[in-house]
Amino acid sequence: MAHVVLKDLVKTYGSFKAVNEVSLTVNDGEFVALVGPSGCGKTTTLNLVAGLTSVTSGDIFIGDQVVNDLDPKDRDIAMVFQNYALYPQKSVYMNLAFPLQMRKLRKDEIDRKVKDAARVLDMTHLLERKPRELSGGQQQRVALGRALVRDPAVFLMDEPLSNLDAKLRVQMRSEIKRFHQDLKATIIYVTHDQLEAVTMADKMAVMNGGYLQQYDTPAQVFAHPVNMFVASFVGSPAMSLIPLEASTANGNTVLTSAEGWSLALSPRNMRKVESASTRKIVLGARHSTIKLHKSAVPGSVPAKAYTVEPTGDVTFVQAFLSGAIVNISVSPDVAVKPDEQIWLEFDQERVHLFDSETEMALKAE
Repeated sequence: MAHVVLKDLVKTYGSFKAVNEVSLTVNDGEFVALVGPSGCGKTTTLNLVAGLTSVTSGDIFIGDQVVNDLDPKDRDIAMVFQNYALYPQKSVYMNLAFPLQMRKLRKDEIDRKVKDAARVLDMTHLLERKPRELSGGQQQRVALGRALVRDPAVFLMDEPLSNLDAKLRVQMRSEIKRFHQDLKATIIYVTHDQLEAVTMADKMAVMNGGYLQQYDTPAQVFAHPVNMFVASFVGSPAMSLIPLEASTANGNTVLTSAEGWSLALSPRNMRKVESASTRKIVLGARHSTIKLHKSAVPGSVPAKAYTVEPTGDVTFVQAFLSGAIVNISVSPDVAVKPDEQIWLEFDQERVHLFDSETEMALKAE
C-alpha cells in the first residue's frame, strides 16, 4: 500500500473552480472518506487522484511519486464505482480474472489471486455464477474483488453503496470496514452519506463549494465542527442552529432572542461570545445535549413543540425556538404533543457558538 498526498489541488472548468486548493494527506493503510453535498467537489477530487480528470494546478503524490501526468493504468490504483460495471456474460470467476488476463499474468497466478480474493470476500461459492444470479450486495462484493485482485497501492471508491437498499447498505458498510481492517488497505472513499463516513473512516474530509472545510477523525469533526456548514452537515439529526444576539445583563454577557428571553452563559462561553466580530451569535446544539422540561426550570428557555417522531427506543421532538426548528431527543415515555408549551435547557459544556458573519466556530482562547 502507499500514502497519498494532495497539495494545493485545483480543478477549473472555465471560470468555475470545482476543486479549490485542496491539500490533505492520506497515510499508508488509512481509510479516508470525502463527504459533502452534491456538487461539493468530492467526486472530482477522486477523479483527479484516479487520473480520469486532468489537474489544473497542484500536485498529487501516490507514494513518493508525482502522478499528475501518469495515465490511470500507471498509477497503481483500483476503482470501485457506484454501478458495479460487471460483464453480464462472464462468470464471477471470469469477472475477477479479466483485469489479470489483460496484464498477461500466468494462468496459475491468475487462479491463485482470484481464489484468494474470493476467500477474503467470502464469495468462493459464487465463482461459477453470472452477475444476474447475484443480489446487489453480492455484485458489489464482486466489484470489490475485481479491485482486490489487482493488489493496488490505493483503492478509490465512488459511492459504492448508493445503489443498495438500506438494509444491504448497513451490511456492506461492515464488509468494507472489515475488508479495510484485514488488508490494511489505503482507501479513499467518496460518499454523500455522512453516516457512512462516520462509521467506516479513520478520517473524513468534509467538502463544500470545492473547498476542504475540515479534515480530521469523525469523532473530532462531530465534537468540534470548525464552522456552521460542518456542524449542520455531520450528525443525524443535524445540529440545531439558533440565531441569537449577545447583550449585557448585570455585567455578564448573555444571549437574547427576538422572542424576549435571555440565556445565561458559563464563563468559558462568555469568553467565546466576546471574541466574536459581531453581536449576532448562532447557538448550536445537538439533540442529545438539550433537556426538555414540561415547566420552567432555572436556565431553561420557552419553546413550542412542532412535531413528535417516535422511533422506538427514542422519540425526536422538533420545537420552534427563536425562528429556528430545534431537534431534541427524549425517552419514549415522555409524552409531548404538537403545539405544547415546553422549556429547553442547554448543556453549557456541549453547546457550540458561531460568529454569524464569518460562520466560524468561536473559541474561548
